[in-house]
Formats: sequence, C-alpha cells, structure tokens
Amino acid sequence: MADALDLEVFIQHFETETYAETHKVSIQLAARELRYEWFQDVAAQLKFDYILTAHHADDNLETLLINLTRGTGIDGLIGIPEINGNIVRPLLKYSRETLETYAKTQDIKWREDSSNASTKYLRNKLRHEVIPILKEINPQLLQNIAQTISHLNDTADIVEESVAAVLKRAIKSMDEHAIVYNIEAFIKLNNPKAYLFEVFKAYGFSEWNDVESLLTAQSGKQVYSATHKLLKNRGTLILTALVSEDTPNDILITSEDKTIETEQGLLFFEEVETRAVPGKHEIYVDAQTLKFPLIVRHWKKGDYFCPLGMQGKKKLSKFFKDEKLSLLDKEKCLLLCSQDDIIWVINHRADDRFKVTKQTRKLLKISFQK
Repeated sequence: MADALDLEVFIQHFETETYAETHKVSIQLAARELRYEWFQDVAAQLKFDYILTAHHADDNLETLLINLTRGTGIDGLIGIPEINGNIVRPLLKYSRETLETYAKTQDIKWREDSSNASTKYLRNKLRHEVIPILKEINPQLLQNIAQTISHLNDTADIVEESVAAVLKRAIKSMDEHAIVYNIEAFIKLNNPKAYLFEVFKAYGFSEWNDVESLLTAQSGKQVYSATHKLLKNRGTLILTALVSEDTPNDILITSEDKTIETEQGLLFFEEVETRAVPGKHEIYVDAQTLKFPLIVRHWKKGDYFCPLGMQGKKKLSKFFKDEKLSLLDKEKCLLLCSQDDIIWVINHRADDRFKVTKQTRKLLKISFQK
C-alpha cells in the first residue's frame, strides 16, 4: 500500500515480553508503551507535527468501561482525548460499524489482528460479551455515551480550575526533591478527601482514607504509593519520590580527589594556607587528622558525633531533633566520615575532633554546593 501511494513505511519489532517482565507490567501495557515511545522517536527524527491514531467511538466506550470496572475518578470516565499533545485521533467520533461500512463501500481492505478474537483480555471480553448486550438494550448507546463524555469533560474543566486555586494556597515550597503542602489549606475545605484525590492521584496513591488521615495524624506518619511517599511533618504534607533501592549509598573519596558528586550536590576539597570565617556550606579541618579514603553516606541509627565547640558526644538523632529537622530532611542528610568517625554533618555541623588548632600544619577546606 505504501508503494502504491508513494509513501514511506516504517516497521519496528520489540522484545515485548522481556520489557513487560523487566518493568512488571502487562503485555498489553508493555506493547502500548513501546509503540508510543517509538512513534514519538520517529516523529522527532522526521520533524512530524502530529501522530494520528485510528481510535474510534467503540474504543472510547471500551476504555470507559475498563476504567469504571477498575475504579476511577472523573479523568477515567472522560474516555480517550481527541487531542493529547501531538497525538490526534480524528476518527474518535465514528463507530466501528460506520468505519467498516465506509471501508467496504470504498473497497478498502484492512487486516484484523488475530488477538482481537481472544476474550482472555478484559477489553476483548467487554467488546464481545458485554457491549453487544448494552447496545441491544439501548441502540443509541454510543451517542449517549459520547454526550455523557462531553458533559464530563466540561465538569473536569471546572474541577481542574478549582484544584488549581486550592494548590495556589496549599503549596508552601517546591524543588527537585519535594513538594511541601500546607495542611491547613486542605482542612479548611468542605471536602478535603476529594481535593486530596485530585492532587495526589497522579503519584500512584490509592488508599485515600489513609491519605486523608494524614491531615490529623501525628508528625512522622507516612503513606506510600509504588513511586512516592507522603509524610506528615508538623503542619505540612511532604511529597517525595521513592529512592531506588539499588542507588549506591556510600561514596569513597581518596586524598587525590578535588571534586566529588553526591546525590545532593558537589563536594570540593582544597588545601589552603589560611582559614577564613567558614560559612554554612563549608568547613576547615586539620588534614593530618583524616584517614583516607573518606566516606560520604547517609546517617543510620546509633550514629553520634562531637559537635564543634561542644564537650562530649551527641547522638545524631538527638541533634536532628534539636535542629527541628523533618523526617525528609533527616533522610536526605549526608555525612562526611573518616572511617567510622563523622567529620561533618554536611551543611549542619562539623565535628570537634577534626578542628583546626595551633598545632595544625596542613589546612583543608571542604565546601558543599547544591
């Protein structure tokens, strides 16, 4: 057909089963993710403005019913969007029957995917066993569903505007690590649970009673989704992405290293002749007290250090509490260590054991930059 129309055709093959197993998703979802990613790659390479797909009104009905059976909010009931970024579905308002009739009258041949006949997939089961009964009960089913979806889209616009107004009041701060929400902004609402659903559904949360209970829970209470964590910290909710378990925690630093990249920023090591008044993001130490390799790591239970300028030891857990650090701040906090001894609770406090004295012959300036 491409030859007859003097058009290019592009064909791609995927290891769908391997992808599905690796990403822990169904075969159908794996196939969808792979092909759409490829569509976008081809569009970018060839500078195409749009990607057109052949979804039709029956596809829209099937999607709505799938979402309805699994449980969903208004977004799951508005069906397949006609325009979504650079993806456009020009046939969405036509039924499968209308398209088949047109193809036959125009003598257009098409191929039927053999998997469409199998009822082992939920979509096909609905297509072959449920929707025909619904159409028999109501011959105007597709038209009525299309009208309902149109009304729901209008409602979704109102909801989006309302949620945006709430977020404007609720978000206290936002950076690449976390979003902090003011709990009071949710408590003042007539229906906090509904707004919590709209705000946090995109982050994979599903236990909405647990999410709502965070508003009145004790500080430190947490709720998890597969990808994110929501933490109650005093008068705020803190949203963060979960860190992969295979992320390396410890970083080794040799005496030759001058710059080290950590998950929070860069550490710089510089031999200097004199000491200035250190800022919050830097310390000066006696280089001869260090035992290499140094280690950058997260804190763990039982850690202690000797805060600069104080007598004796102090547990890090007590230090964090005195500093009023949130659970998130504690999790993010990095330590610079010489073997088992903490040199610096980075950006918070240096250890007295490595301080510069009158006997110091070799000064080392250590600074941190986010």
